[in-house]
Amino acid sequence: MRLCAFISLLCLSSFVSGRNAPHSERKRAVPEGFVTTNHGQFELDGKPFNFVGANSYWLPLLTTSDDVEKTFLGMRDQGVKVVRTWGFNAINGSELAGALESGLTYYQVWNSTKFVLNEDSQGLQRLDNVVSTAGKYGIKMIVTFTNNWIGYGGSDLYINWMLGSGATHDEFFTNENIISAYQSYVKTIVNRYKTSPSIFAWELMNEARCLSDTIPAGPNCVPGSETLNTWYSRQSDFVRSLDPFHMITTGGEGQFFWENPPILWSNGVASTDYNFNGQAGEDFDKTLSLPNIDFGVYHMYPQTWYPQLDFPGSNFTVQGWGLGWMQDHIQAAKAIGKPLVLEEFGISGLKNKSTVYKEWVDFALESGHAGVMPWQFGQLGLTEDGGNRLIKYADMILNGASPNDGNTFYANETSIDDIFINAAKVMAQRSQ
Repeated sequence: MRLCAFISLLCLSSFVSGRNAPHSERKRAVPEGFVTTNHGQFELDGKPFNFVGANSYWLPLLTTSDDVEKTFLGMRDQGVKVVRTWGFNAINGSELAGALESGLTYYQVWNSTKFVLNEDSQGLQRLDNVVSTAGKYGIKMIVTFTNNWIGYGGSDLYINWMLGSGATHDEFFTNENIISAYQSYVKTIVNRYKTSPSIFAWELMNEARCLSDTIPAGPNCVPGSETLNTWYSRQSDFVRSLDPFHMITTGGEGQFFWENPPILWSNGVASTDYNFNGQAGEDFDKTLSLPNIDFGVYHMYPQTWYPQLDFPGSNFTVQGWGLGWMQDHIQAAKAIGKPLVLEEFGISGLKNKSTVYKEWVDFALESGHAGVMPWQFGQLGLTEDGGNRLIKYADMILNGASPNDGNTFYANETSIDDIFINAAKVMAQRSQ
């Protein structure tokens, strides 16, 4: 998740660019227990696989196996079948002493132009435990290789240490030395788990854009430049060369590059919508047609993408915008013939969640989404450090509750929780 600093207005529309012909998909043979795709759907051991999932970036940040077990048990009891988490947790060398003192999980340390891998009990062994525990509870994992944003050590660490000041964020996608470093880390993660049926899919990056929250975009990453699409193509091919069986997806927010994007009017000034004009760098239609991108994912945060329009009396509604965004993606995925997952979505406020989520989830079920993954799952009853622990930033375990960013929901919020439990039952019936 990322709160978008670039805000625009979507005219509700079902326009699809029409540049992509239906994709002729050939089922890939995979080992028993691995999920694959077949004619626009997921398949597990010859049966359809549809799911309600969960996001839990904080899961590998837990310090005790008991709390990891408790979290997976809670997810299983709610019908969760797929969990998405960060396969990256990186720090600067200056943070190392504090990380060792606080118990912070970290997989990479940057103190020069090369990172140092941490495979010990405070490093990748924690991710090992998460993956193995997921298998114990019949849950599969989407593992994301890096972050577009600075949180928990994303792509900007590569840029800052390898290129220094003055570099632009899009150089992460084009600089050969950075690409080599990224691939080195990806190879470590893929080789570590490529035989595990607990892995649902590899994810190239969380919410790739031309810019980040700390480094601007450069002139070589503009609408039509193909910067991100070229990177997605190259990195998905690389991952496929390492692992012929697990699925691969982008991790993108799902922005489009339409020839006629919707128009935004703000304070009497017209502009095209950031989510549709290619400015973010993504081109959902074109990227989804890449041969080694197995399924489409997209994210949805209209409340935070369009805050100046979400006010009483406005003709903009969070619920309506979301339904239009969902329709645009389902049409694009059907045109290409690949499965579609609503991978992240969130709004704040208990009443908002209990009313709007019901409409969104019902539409996802009706429209053929193969997976629905709210941001984010919350767990109660965690016991490490007495149930109170500052992890990093403002993220903390408080009174036994996992980190709450305003979008988090917990099992005791039954008006919300029941929406996903009921949807999980529908998805389970479709998977028989």
